[in-house]
Amino acid sequence: MSTGMQDGFGRQIDYLRMSVTDRCDFRCVYCMAKNMTFLPRQQVLTLEELQRLAALFVGLGVRKIRLTGGEPLIRPGIVGLCRGIAALPGLRELVMTSNGSQLGRLARPLAEAGVKRMNISLDSLDGQKFRAITRNGDLDQVLDGIEAARGAGFERIKLNCVVMKGRNFDEVPALVQYAIEQGIDISFIEEMPLGEVGRSRGESFCSSDEVRALIASRYRLLDSTENSGGPARYVRLERHPETRIGFISPNSHNFCGSCNRVRMTVEGRLLLCLGQDDALDLRGLLRRYPLDDQPLIKAVQQALRRKPLRHDFSPEGEVQIVRFMNMSGG
Repeated sequence: MSTGMQDGFGRQIDYLRMSVTDRCDFRCVYCMAKNMTFLPRQQVLTLEELQRLAALFVGLGVRKIRLTGGEPLIRPGIVGLCRGIAALPGLRELVMTSNGSQLGRLARPLAEAGVKRMNISLDSLDGQKFRAITRNGDLDQVLDGIEAARGAGFERIKLNCVVMKGRNFDEVPALVQYAIEQGIDISFIEEMPLGEVGRSRGESFCSSDEVRALIASRYRLLDSTENSGGPARYVRLERHPETRIGFISPNSHNFCGSCNRVRMTVEGRLLLCLGQDDALDLRGLLRRYPLDDQPLIKAVQQALRRKPLRHDFSPEGEVQIVRFMNMSGG
């Protein structure tokens, strides 16, 4: 058993974000183009390959795995995959990010399978705005999914909101109030310049500082040193301490110095940095060495030495990486 993985800058890598599908039942304006072409099935990792890679990374020192997509809950067999990964010796927690559309039927099975925490995307509480942002999402279905998640027994639930001027910036206070009422956390995320989505991202870019100022105009915020193992910076609300407010700021507050994670796409590309294109082809190695993990372990350890010091997203949010967010693993 490895004592851990380090990159070339001495950062400890103990967090793997693993995509289980590039497909989604939404077409969110910050994540995809309106008309998307998805991967052929033969290019997608099988459930057995995903399980094998999860076990390999846990053996190398990963303690937290987040399953993402696309929308992970539309992948057939997802509950069984969660059960298998959650049972890996040495894994501290299995968590997931979802758009919430399938949680009405899957929240409890996922919690019973061992998923500890659930992040749910919610960019608007207005049905028409929600439909415009997601292009085809049903707000009531997602709100029902959030309610199902609250009753399923997850250790923690957090909402994720990508804030865009002209779309949902004015809804930030309402979203905070909703999180307070539900007794759950919420993080506000700067839009990331990944993929050509058919518009200029700079026109709608909204910084975390602007979001924080809007919230602070209505609530007294208390800075917190809490860390959920990811890039969010948290504050607490003085009168509602049960709800944490997070800010994820890839453009305006670079968090690369403390980066502890790598991402794996559903086609088996290990992305060393969300904002860079350098990657390791794990799928090819998996299929070349079906019974021997050592070549994969050696390749991962060598690749980590190439992990860049930082990404270089523009504060204006213009596209710098052609890869769409659904390909990166949300």
